[in-house]
Amino acid sequence: MRLLLVEDDNHVAAALSAVLARHGFDVTHARSGEEALQALVPEGNGFGVVLLDLGLPDQDGYEVCGKIRKRTSTPVIMVTARSDVRSRIHGLNLGADDYVVKPYDTGELLARIHAVSRRSVPEDAATGGEGVLRLGAVHIELPTRQVSVDGSVVQLTRKEFDLLALLATRPGVVFRREQIISEVWRTSWEGTGRTLEVHVASLRAKLRMPALIETVRGVGYRLVAPAA
Repeated sequence: MRLLLVEDDNHVAAALSAVLARHGFDVTHARSGEEALQALVPEGNGFGVVLLDLGLPDQDGYEVCGKIRKRTSTPVIMVTARSDVRSRIHGLNLGADDYVVKPYDTGELLARIHAVSRRSVPEDAATGGEGVLRLGAVHIELPTRQVSVDGSVVQLTRKEFDLLALLATRPGVVFRREQIISEVWRTSWEGTGRTLEVHVASLRAKLRMPALIETVRGVGYRLVAPAA
């Protein structure tokens, strides 16, 4: 996912960018409100989320948020030291999708980023309007968390379903291992990597489609949509 980080402190931006990159994000750093607005032209410019610090040198962060919302529907997460309820309400009323108060836990920030990015994908676009992802003979029913192949239900564990559903939302797109671990297991613990491999192997076996989930060496995994 492409992410726009709006932060005037270069040291803070460098540290946060490094963390986000390790979790699979392609980060663009804007140091001012005007730079951020230019980066979002044309419509969103492909960014999945904007992390917006409110203490900017050229414009008030709230003002920048309002301008962003007029130009694009890209989700905006405000990041600020202002913790009072009135400030949060003001930011949300201006169109922010979420509000994170410094200092924050990195795991929480990652979870919030993934949450707003999922909410920004129209359900009809992701599921064909019925809450079902259809990938050839594989049908994934999101509301009931049921998976079937050629009409036969396949019993999956909770994490197996979450992993398959994540990959299936964007067939052909490579998901970095760090991103998968963050979204499915809600952690950045590196030891989870072996668990991910085990779950991928289990999915391939249960679905009887070993080629469905492709390993991209050194990067992660992607789902190869089978022929209908």
